[in-house]
This record gives sequence, structure tokens and C-alpha cells, in this order.
Amino acid sequence: MRAIGTELPRIAGPVLGKRGFAEAQLIAEWAAIIGDDLADHCTPDKLSFSRGERRDGTLQLSVAAGFAPELQHREPMVLERINAFFGYRAVARLRLTQRPPSHQPRRRIAPAARPLSQSESKTLEKNLSTIPDDALREALDRLGRAVLGNKQI
Repeated sequence: MRAIGTELPRIAGPVLGKRGFAEAQLIAEWAAIIGDDLADHCTPDKLSFSRGERRDGTLQLSVAAGFAPELQHREPMVLERINAFFGYRAVARLRLTQRPPSHQPRRRIAPAARPLSQSESKTLEKNLSTIPDDALREALDRLGRAVLGNKQI
């Protein structure tokens, strides 16, 4: 018995090599390479190099609708992370194609805030009592309860 992670490059290498992914780990480790927040919105499609070269390639990504400008803004950071993964300047630019990523984003569930103690509630109410606008005071009360409720006791 062997770990699947050690066998993945050997098994998937021939198939992924046709699409330019000589490194199967780029796909397998995509979320770890660029971070969960970006990986939820984009996936790698193809890695291409100039003939006979294995550096300064172009990585084609599928990007969720509306997220392309954000990814363009973060392109230098994404390139830095990808090249750090490879250990050399493997990718010089990104080519973005706007279409749904090939996976479903993970849903993140925020932990429920704990109920505030009586003293915390009174202090919050006292601090907000000087705000004349009812809607603003209610919004700040909800925010304060969320912030204080997520603090460790």
C-alpha cells in the first residue's frame, strides 16, 4: 500500500502533460499554492512554454464571473507564489478566461458568537447610548455583539 499523493504524478502525469501540466502537483496543491480565497474563484487550465523552454511560461486560468479584475490586481502575488512552488521562474504571465472554475467553492461557516455577559451588554449599551440615529445605533450594536461574542473569555 502506498499513499495516493506519492503516486499521483506518475498516474496523472501523461494525461496532464498533454495540457502542459508536467507538474501534476500544481493542480493537486492549487489551493495551498495560491490560498483558499483565490482558489475558490479560479482553477488552472493549461501551462504553456515556448518551444524547448521550461521557464517563463503562460498559465491559463478559468476565473469565475466578475473575479477577473481582482485576480489581475493580485497577479504579481499569484505569480510569486506559483514560482516559489516550482522553485524557479516557471510562469511569467497569467491568461484569464472568464468561465466557472472546474470545482465548487468551499462554503465557510462562521462560528456562532457566544452570548455576551451582563457586564459586556451594559458596557456596550452605555457606549452606544450617545448615538442619536436609531438605525446606526442598532447596526453598531449588532457589530459590537458580533465582535465581543467572538472574543475568547
